[in-house]
Formats: sequence, structure tokens, C-alpha cells
Amino acid sequence: MTGGVQIYSTCPQSKDVPAGEYAQAVAEVARWSEAAGCTGMLVYTDNGIADPWLVAQHAIAATERLAPLVAVQPVYMHPFTAASMVSSLGYLHGRAVHLNMLAGGFRNDLLALGDPTEHDDRYARTTEYTQVLMALLRGETVTHEGRWHQVHNLRLAPALPAELMPEVLISGSSPAGRAAAEALGAVPIRYPEPLGRETGEAPDGGGVRVGIVAREDTADAWKVAEERFPTDRRGQIAHSMAMRASDSSWHAQLSEAAKAQDVVDDGSGEPDPFWLGPFQNYQTFCPYLVGSYDRVAAAIAHYAAQGTRVFVLDIPPSAEELDHIGEVFRRAGVVPR
Repeated sequence: MTGGVQIYSTCPQSKDVPAGEYAQAVAEVARWSEAAGCTGMLVYTDNGIADPWLVAQHAIAATERLAPLVAVQPVYMHPFTAASMVSSLGYLHGRAVHLNMLAGGFRNDLLALGDPTEHDDRYARTTEYTQVLMALLRGETVTHEGRWHQVHNLRLAPALPAELMPEVLISGSSPAGRAAAEALGAVPIRYPEPLGRETGEAPDGGGVRVGIVAREDTADAWKVAEERFPTDRRGQIAHSMAMRASDSSWHAQLSEAAKAQDVVDDGSGEPDPFWLGPFQNYQTFCPYLVGSYDRVAAAIAHYAAQGTRVFVLDIPPSAEELDHIGEVFRRAGVVPR
């Protein structure tokens, strides 16, 4: 068996679920994810959805061990406030909260907040922000005179027990992102490259963001995938507009991968499992692997052999779908830890 990996699911977004049903949807996906053996569940943040810390609190209350992976946007709050959220949730529930540190987001969201900071400077800001945040969580009295943040003899209470220290993830799609991950000792998360066309830049011990649809039969898997993510002209227009407005490296890389995608013949007789249909139709923001259990398992095993140790999955539509994904990881010989 391959060495242990961490698997995160993703929480539904409030914009996609009616208000009266959203709390139940968060709780259900959190429980499904815990039952499936996931380490945690990514909780998104942006200007148009419910606050991730409140959503994380709800997920914690609905489960016994699942760790919310909270997306943290430095523009939204002081690093002391973020550290206090982590320590307070730990104090109240005895549970870890993991951190997905953001440098960007939707460009128009940042401009609406009066933040025109350029791409690489945003990563420098996130690095400094996270250094202050983590020092506080380690129980240090922090004095910091930085470009972005200045604090003097700052100390956090309640203290966070060492066993509840968060895992830290950050986008590693750009050189600035990879440099930030190295400076922080964080897990760099990127989008997997199409099989057979890797650049060799995948960092050992890093992670990938990927969706999975798999069944015993290839045709069944593709039928499910295409029904879940049908071609949508309005979505394609929204995708095109987002590409023009974004300075995100991962947006650009996935768009180039879509243009260059061709069929990879690995001798299995199945289509290339790497699918960008949902991304191109603005239905989700990651590539998918689609095919038979064995075909998709071979792809997961390939990424694991490259050094991938964290897999962040897309929003699961059902507990049964997580069972299918679990079968893929079992056949890949990849053990959750």
C-alpha cells in the first residue's frame, strides 16, 4: 500500500442551496465525509457566500472528528482574529481546524474591498499573515514589524493545545505560491496535470484538487458525469468572462490544458479520464477524473507515486458518490491517514 494520504471533501456553497436547506446540507456532507474516512472538509470563502467560520462551526457540531479546512482570506480579517477563531473552536469543541490560506480570489471581489494588490504581492502578504497567525497559535508572544502587519507583544487566549495545531494548505500553482508554501512549511495545492503531459513541477508532499466520477463500467461513469455536468452555453460565457478578469495562475493553467488536451492511449482501451468539462462550463473549479474504478485508480496511484499526499475532492452530491470514490482509492492502494 502507498503511504498515507489526507483526503478532504468540499462543503456545499450557500449560493447553491436554498437558505432553509443550507444548514442541513452542510451537516449531511460533513457526516458523509467523516463516514467515508476524510480528514476534513474544505469550506470556501468569497464575497458572495456564507461566512466560512460559522459554516465550520456547524460542521463541527454535526460530526465527531472531521476537521473543517477553512479558507482564510487575509483581506477579510486581522491574523489575530483568524487565530482566535481557531483557538476558540478548539477550546469549545476540542477539535482541530485546518487552514486553506488564500492569496487571491475573484479579482472583482478584491477590488470591491479596495484591494488592488498585485498577484505576487498578495502571496507575500499571505506569507506574512500566516507567520503571525501560526506564531500566535503556537503560544508565542508576537512582536512583528512587517510590510503588511505590525503587532507588539501580542498573545492569544485561550491557548490552542499542541495536538490541535492546524494543517496549512496554500495554492502552489505559481512560483509565488510555491515560494509561500516553502516559507510557511505549508502543503502546496495545485491542479493535477493531464496524464502523460506532466511538467515535472509537482512538489513531493504536495496536494491536488480534483473531482472524481468512477464506476465499474466506463460508460456508466461517463453517463453519470455528463448528466451531472451538462454542456451549458451560459456557463461557457461566464467561464470566458472569468478568464478575462482573473490573474490566477491555476485558471490560466487549466485553460491551457483544455486547449491542448488530446487522447492519451495507455493500452486500457478507455478514454483519457482527465476531463475539464465542468471547468469549461463554469460548474466547478477543478478538473475531473472520469472512468472505470481501475482506470481512475491508476491515475490516482500515478499522482501518489509522484509525491502527492493530499487530495482535495469536489463537493460530493451524495454519500454513495463518496463510496464510489473510496473504491477508487482502495484500488489505487492509497491509504487515508
